[in-house]
Amino acid sequence: MFVWLLCTAGWRPLAVPDEGRYAGVAWEMIRSGDWLTPTLNGLPFFHKPPLFYWLTASSLSVFGLNLVAARMASVLGAWLGAWALYGFAQRWAGAARARWATVALLTQPFYFGGAQYANLDMLVAGCITATIALAAHAVLLAEKGLPHRASLWGAYALAGLGLLAKGLIGLVLPGAVLVLWLLLSGRWRRVLWLISVPGLILFALVAAPWFVLMQRLYPDFFHYFFVYQHFQRFTQTGFNNAHPIWFYVPLIMALTLPWWPVWIWSKRGQQPTTAPVASEQPAGLNLLMWVWLVVIVGFFSLPASKLPGYVLPALPPLAYLMADGALRRSAGRWWEGGRAILVTAIVSALACVALIGAAVRYDQQSTRPMVPIVQPLLQQGVPLLYVDEFAYDLPFYLGLRQPLPMVADWQSPDLPLHDNDQKELFDAGEFNQPLAAQLLIRPDQWHVWLCRAPRLMVVASDEAERDYPELAWQAPQVVVKRKRLWVLDRATLINHGLICP
Repeated sequence: MFVWLLCTAGWRPLAVPDEGRYAGVAWEMIRSGDWLTPTLNGLPFFHKPPLFYWLTASSLSVFGLNLVAARMASVLGAWLGAWALYGFAQRWAGAARARWATVALLTQPFYFGGAQYANLDMLVAGCITATIALAAHAVLLAEKGLPHRASLWGAYALAGLGLLAKGLIGLVLPGAVLVLWLLLSGRWRRVLWLISVPGLILFALVAAPWFVLMQRLYPDFFHYFFVYQHFQRFTQTGFNNAHPIWFYVPLIMALTLPWWPVWIWSKRGQQPTTAPVASEQPAGLNLLMWVWLVVIVGFFSLPASKLPGYVLPALPPLAYLMADGALRRSAGRWWEGGRAILVTAIVSALACVALIGAAVRYDQQSTRPMVPIVQPLLQQGVPLLYVDEFAYDLPFYLGLRQPLPMVADWQSPDLPLHDNDQKELFDAGEFNQPLAAQLLIRPDQWHVWLCRAPRLMVVASDEAERDYPELAWQAPQVVVKRKRLWVLDRATLINHGLICP
């Protein structure tokens, strides 16, 4: 399972902005030695909590600065989610459903791709999956009069990790799924039973210390993290990635091919008898999976801003329903349901590998082609400057030990209206204004930097030549999508009358 999730993790370069941003923050923890305060280009970065950064920084420390290590936290999240589904299904639905549900999950291109994408979505998806599975397991154990407290407390601990992985959704979504399931399945007395004082204490011990410490160090932290990054981003428009409310339905259908056609097939002419383990299932098990699926997709369909990875927690119940449907259709005859699932799994696994291969072939945004030019010049002491656009992945590839200055119009009244790299750095700078004054360079200081050193490397957006004529007079040395690399010579600029001697 783990080897499969990891097998193509080193194929493609870091996707920008997400993978470059989050892997870069983890690298900054190592280079600075500060594992408490996440930083983006040296400035406190509080868009997300630290669990992903801690795991990634640990992986980079052990395995080195490479792509597989950068994606290890996502692989671990996917592995946790798959094991949680398998363990829960094996206990309550039998080995056949557990096995095929896990196969269906691991070979969905959506899940496989998410496992190898270095951002926070798969990690929190794994925590949410394990939280729901453990809490539901505790409920079902209690109904049979079996020991259940360890499972319930484990669910609280994993909810704490979910909060550290991506914020309140690590607690809110499992709670919503479980409460709605209990109400719809007639277990309403169990709703209050889920509230455990030892569990809450364990949850607080796992999740609270980092948040309390950040608030003590940065008095505006709670407002920025919880009010702005949670509630305002959920309820307001103006953020990137706006999509219609139905966005996730076709997305899930496309990225779980070829599994969902098998599911549809299983619903046609379904046999009245069921697979052998079906009779052993407790009441409401399939209802749990449906509620789980609908709550996750419905919740993330409400805000205007939508990203594919948000609905990764919906894939484990979907995989279970797909496997359950195929096994019910087969009525225990493996050559129908089992063969269909096996063929689908093989085709789907090939699709997973093809998806990563396509990303390698067509993703042209990485700044890695700049490294052979930038690395030796940095070793010679040539400074590097960003203009208008931050190259998230370049510090990771270079293993930079210091943050880099960036020239942009930091006083623009339009800056707060955008959801981009400049806004991220500006917000981060508000938590460390003395350092921000050194790193966030105004356009009127551009010529100071041109005259400061004999040579200067500049990474800029493709539109920077319009505002900075010193860039327009010569061709860039490297062009990658929307970014360009120039190496400027001070004497040449003076000879061309572009800067004053």
